[in-house]
Amino acid sequence: MDWLEFWTICSANSIVMDKDQIDDIKRYAGELQIWNQKVNLISRKDEDNIPIRHILHSLTYLKYYSIPQKATCLDVGTGGGLPGIPLSLARPDLNMTLVDSIAKKMKVTSMLADHTGRKKIRTICSRAEDLSANKQHRYRYDIVFARAVKRMERVIDWVKPLLKKNGKVVFYKGGDLSEEIEEAKKIFPKLFVEERDIDVIGIDWFKKEEKKLIVCSFVT
Repeated sequence: MDWLEFWTICSANSIVMDKDQIDDIKRYAGELQIWNQKVNLISRKDEDNIPIRHILHSLTYLKYYSIPQKATCLDVGTGGGLPGIPLSLARPDLNMTLVDSIAKKMKVTSMLADHTGRKKIRTICSRAEDLSANKQHRYRYDIVFARAVKRMERVIDWVKPLLKKNGKVVFYKGGDLSEEIEEAKKIFPKLFVEERDIDVIGIDWFKKEEKKLIVCSFVT
């Protein structure tokens, strides 16, 4: 897929960006592919599919949900900066913190974030549960994003102390999640969960793979 087609598909799915933003995403995708040869940030088998299966996947949240202006966001288990960097490139107003516990990944991801030129992206090498013990981060975040990480109940347990009142935890997952959702609700009785099937106009991969967004919040 060329980047003009990528831009067209984004526009058709209400993910609105200008040419400069697409150029920034193209540059990030190229660097991600190059550095993945040295540090395993994504599956090596998936390198040719970075625009769709990683970047567009990261951006699908913007198709279905709005994010408040200048929201404070956290990307847990970010790996190579997914979904945090694509979201920040599409929404430069966001204050995005990228977190991963693997130092060699975060060294590269920090460099990738710096190369975007966005001043509102920062990186931290830490476990999410350790971040929760830091007073600087407690009750700080409007949205916590988690893509390709642990089971929902574990992540929620880690990040719940980090959320502002009415904050959300957003999971990028796939397949039948009914058991996982019920387990999370059992552990957190006040948890409200919205399950959204990802259906992208122009790309059938998301439906075939049963990709979903799971948006969790707490009833107050």
